[in-house]
Amino acid sequence: MIVRRYLDPISEINAIRRQINDVFGDFAAEVLPRADWAPAVRLLDQGDHFLLTAHVVGIEPEALNVQVTADTISLEGQRPEPTLPEDTKLLYDDVRYGQFQRVINLPEPIQNSLVTAEFNHGILTLTLPKVVESQTKVVKITLGAPTLEARQPEGEGTKA
Repeated sequence: MIVRRYLDPISEINAIRRQINDVFGDFAAEVLPRADWAPAVRLLDQGDHFLLTAHVVGIEPEALNVQVTADTISLEGQRPEPTLPEDTKLLYDDVRYGQFQRVINLPEPIQNSLVTAEFNHGILTLTLPKVVESQTKVVKITLGAPTLEARQPEGEGTKA
């Protein structure tokens, strides 16, 4: 019986990844965008707007490229790897470095011209106001009548 010990499973995984990259690397480089990591993102629905937070610690605000359409948010940037002094040996590092690209699809359209952004302590916060027409509306259907009568949800004004 052969006993094989894996002293460093990460190096084994990296070796397999390198082999796969050797096979598919040229194709993937032409088709897929380069991304070494992706920031953690949280999207909240707060009624009339969405609130998106992205954890981009270690990245300067000027190095972020944020693009907003009516139904997607695109985040791009790069976290540079810090240089260590010559007499320092790196023992452990969980932080991911390099380029990233993240596209978040929104469940409802937003008013992209009214989006606001804040950047505090490495957290990007976007306030994304929803399109008024996509907010919840109650529609009363009268049977036998050719027209539909629309009214606002209760508590949002008078009924039509």
